[in-house]
Amino acid sequence: MSVADSEKALAGWREEMRSTHLYRVVAECESGTPRQALFIELAQAAQEQAEIWRRAAAGAGVAVPQSFEPDLRTRVVAALVRRFGPRATRSMLAAMKVRGMSLYTHSVPGHPTPRAGEQEGRHSGLDGSGNLRAAVFGANDGLVSNLSLILGVAGAGTEPLGLLLTGVAGLLAGAFSMAAGEYVSVRSQREMLEYQLDLEREELAAYPQEEADELALIYTARGLDAGHARDLAQQMLQDPERGLDVLAREELGLNPDELGSPWGAATASFASFACGAAVPLLPLFASRGPSSLTAATLLAGAALFGMGALLSLFTGRNAWLGGVRMLAVGGLAGAATYGIGHLLGVAIN
Repeated sequence: MSVADSEKALAGWREEMRSTHLYRVVAECESGTPRQALFIELAQAAQEQAEIWRRAAAGAGVAVPQSFEPDLRTRVVAALVRRFGPRATRSMLAAMKVRGMSLYTHSVPGHPTPRAGEQEGRHSGLDGSGNLRAAVFGANDGLVSNLSLILGVAGAGTEPLGLLLTGVAGLLAGAFSMAAGEYVSVRSQREMLEYQLDLEREELAAYPQEEADELALIYTARGLDAGHARDLAQQMLQDPERGLDVLAREELGLNPDELGSPWGAATASFASFACGAAVPLLPLFASRGPSSLTAATLLAGAALFGMGALLSLFTGRNAWLGGVRMLAVGGLAGAATYGIGHLLGVAIN
């Protein structure tokens, strides 16, 4: 065994022992539920896989610690799991090589898994109705934030030209901020998914039977007969590429077909925010007169009502009520910032 292989064996032992520790923490949190038995068995399976790596490392003359001491990252994740529960921290657990997280997203073997990152933020969703919903939310953010910014500056007594410059600056700053945040978010999620898929690929090649046993445990926890679960797991992992896809979906709750594009997400976020933020600027571009602020406010109010009505398509609520609610929320934000700007303007002057 080469030096690289011996180091890999030692790293594999540490990863499996870390997973064992976290499985036991999750099992403690799931005490009294059917999931507890699953995570106890997964902890035992990870312990057995750690022993495989221990023997490989020992055979290469590499000293393996007699006991495992969790590192700082593992202790932090364990503390968060105990505080907030496995469901709320499932993304962190998946990144720490804790399997079975798909139990918290769907319950039927083979059921479609939500797109990676879909539960992480309201602006996610790269296909179908998710695109429209994300675009409406992004435009609404741009509209409310830029309208509030313009009204806040107007409350301090700024002239129309100053309002226009303020609004343009707010549009650009907000759109670039949203794009940068979305890029970092999707890029980080993609890197985590790629890392997890690489781990699954290596483990499937190193010990396929143990991976099949883990998959069978998950299927059993979802209500399948133990014998049927074992047969189904063996069938799913017969083909390595298909097996990798199944393990990603069923063990991690991830969809390897939809990793997401960081640049695509950033561009979409920039465009949707900019479109919304541009609405209150249109009257200011058209006129510098005293009525331009009133026109901007009225136009923004109409857009807010329309967005609220459009969002009712996703909530199933009455379109009129949705529009009025959105208009009220945006109106309160604008009125508050106008009042604060006025008070600050009076105090400064």
